[in-house]
Amino acid sequence: MTGKTLAVNNPANGELIQEIHRNSEEEIVTCIKRGHDFLGEWNGYNAYERSTLLKTWGELIVQEKNSIAEVMTLESGKPLQESLEEVNYAVSYIEWFAEEAKRIYGRTVPAHKSSKRIVVTKEPVGLVAAITPWNFPAAMMTRKAAPALAAGCTCIIKPAEETPLTSIRLVELAHKAGIPPHAIQCVNGYGAEIGHLFTESEYIQKITFTGSTDVGKLLMAQSSNTMKHVSMELGGHAPVIITKDADLDAAVTQTIASKFRNAGQTCISANRVFVDEAIEKAFTEKLVQEVKKLKVGNGKDWGVQIGPVINRSGYDKISEQIDDAISKGGSIACGGEYNINENQGYYFVYPTVIANADETMRIMKEETFGPVLPIRTFKDIDKAISSANGTPFGLAAYYFTDNYKLGMYLHDKLHFGVLGWNDCTPSAAQAPFGGMKESGLGREGGTEGIEAYLETKYLSIGE
Repeated sequence: MTGKTLAVNNPANGELIQEIHRNSEEEIVTCIKRGHDFLGEWNGYNAYERSTLLKTWGELIVQEKNSIAEVMTLESGKPLQESLEEVNYAVSYIEWFAEEAKRIYGRTVPAHKSSKRIVVTKEPVGLVAAITPWNFPAAMMTRKAAPALAAGCTCIIKPAEETPLTSIRLVELAHKAGIPPHAIQCVNGYGAEIGHLFTESEYIQKITFTGSTDVGKLLMAQSSNTMKHVSMELGGHAPVIITKDADLDAAVTQTIASKFRNAGQTCISANRVFVDEAIEKAFTEKLVQEVKKLKVGNGKDWGVQIGPVINRSGYDKISEQIDDAISKGGSIACGGEYNINENQGYYFVYPTVIANADETMRIMKEETFGPVLPIRTFKDIDKAISSANGTPFGLAAYYFTDNYKLGMYLHDKLHFGVLGWNDCTPSAAQAPFGGMKESGLGREGGTEGIEAYLETKYLSIGE
């Protein structure tokens, strides 16, 4: 591993955006040591001081919102409007945890002897290594860095090699806001080369990661030798259940908002639709009518709603799932078309709806991470629930019904960390986000989000 460069390319046309410095092993180890050594000084800033610095950071990001969004669109391919919305979303985490910094409470506990006092306090877990994904390079970074800094932890950000420019700029603005350079650092390189440096380090006390389940399992295994704290936000395979009493217009609008945001490249994207057979025809017709209106193209162009798939491996998985579905009886209700150029390095998949889906298809078993939506019918709600639950994943699930009792029944029976009832866009800084089963460990956001960066200390005071 040498200190060379990383090429950052635009997935919409394959053009080189910028070459950035690729940190050497020695440089990364130095950053880790600096972060560890600075922990005591950063923790010496009181909660109000840390809160003020975080708020200033958020304000600076808002001031540069347009330029940050433009960079994000260039490196990730997502439409500019989505990038602008993500900057707002990223800032919402900074604002939320700036306030949570002032609400890290301890408590006193009644003792079992009158001669004793019991006091419980919270303290920062230590140096945090945050490994962030390419699909939300701003929001996933602030969702980790903001609570870490608010809790008094120092942190090192390792952004995805496909989209490092957004994180680099956010870290620069953190320093401009007055957050000391050693309190938040950024290192760049390939995950396979940097991950083990984080997990093997005696100085790093916590790993927080958003990405695939396979990589999450590997990081957990590697972290076990030093008993690090871990937070894992991993893969999903979100079902959408649409009952016969649902508001079809709302179900169509919400399903499209979830499925086709960022060209379907989100961990809580709607991946499987289960619709009551009594309304399947009406639902599919409405859905297809709206999906056909979606504009595909370069994310920087006005009106584009569907950008490119991030790379060749992502395209291969999507196209293979579509081919597999067709070979097993699925039919293309719309889409199924591509615009690719392997030499230049861009891959566009037109938004696709697959009718007549069944459980034998790969697309019903595997996370797609692309703009493709299979539809399957059901007669019995319990069978639909069983199919929805029948994967190793448990990140997000959605359902549409105007029946109160059925809505609560679905809430109780669906085994997912995030549920949306008549709502396919549930994410918010003030709400705990995370999955069950193989979709991860821990929660990000909400009051739970800062707890992951704190240790509990118990003091027993005698006479």
